[in-house]
Amino acid sequence: MSRPLQAAVLALTAFSALPALADDAGTCGTVRLSDPGWSDISATNGIAAVLLEGLGYTPDIATLSVPVGYEALKGAQTDVFLGNWLPAQQEFRADLDADGSVTELVQNLEGAKFTLAVNPAAAELGVKDFADLDAHKEAFEGKIYGIEPGAPANLNIQSMIDADEFGLGDWELVESGEQAMLAQVQRNSDTPTVFLAWAPHPMNEAIEISYLSGGDERFGPDFGGATVHTLARKEWVEACPNAAKLFTQLTFDVKMENVLMGAILNDGQSPTDAARDWLSANPEQLSVWLEDVTTLDGQPGLPALQAELEG
Repeated sequence: MSRPLQAAVLALTAFSALPALADDAGTCGTVRLSDPGWSDISATNGIAAVLLEGLGYTPDIATLSVPVGYEALKGAQTDVFLGNWLPAQQEFRADLDADGSVTELVQNLEGAKFTLAVNPAAAELGVKDFADLDAHKEAFEGKIYGIEPGAPANLNIQSMIDADEFGLGDWELVESGEQAMLAQVQRNSDTPTVFLAWAPHPMNEAIEISYLSGGDERFGPDFGGATVHTLARKEWVEACPNAAKLFTQLTFDVKMENVLMGAILNDGQSPTDAARDWLSANPEQLSVWLEDVTTLDGQPGLPALQAELEG
């Protein structure tokens, strides 16, 4: 075989071994995420959406409760979830691990916390621990304010009530969304109130919060000290390694999320607008998140995002 012919054959062989761009785009062009309605996950989904769009992908974010979101991930109805809080969601995580269809891409946040807290009116009564609550049941009207129905933290609280832990067997869990819960706390600032609280969240700046000790068995040590993890379907990771690589490098910190969540909750920005503003103010972060990541059509990712944000 002549050298020119040999070179042509080798080139044709190499080309045929590459995945077809149309198939790649069809399979990976849309990235499906879920949002349980929490402002921290809305904020991180906003960052992910801006990055994906700049790389030529289409983010598709569905608002799903935590249990439904995990079932959607396991059932291949979504691809990525940025809000696996541990240990609060350990039961759901164990179910996914046993199923074997989902993998962890990265721990995307540390320094978080998640447990019961009280407002100043309750703190003035000397309520510092879970064990202090029942002695002041009348002042609290026997109510603990939680978040949306089906959330793991609510299930945790309800299990605590059902087991009569800390004498709370005759208390009531009031389930509502995050914003409704916080509105209740702020509206009744003179009434002792116990509620779910967590960081990162701008509530820590807007409300004087006292986190309660004593909930280690239910929420973990260090006031429910938590880490947040990114989960993805194994089949999606294998089929879409470039998008998956982006998510393995997409990590956050508490201060950053507080800023993003404040822009969303306090300033009325959409998650993507808040993300764009933050990225414009912190462009150096792009080189970290986009290292060796390309656009959907195989071009360098960093200049594509820079051009997108400048435009």
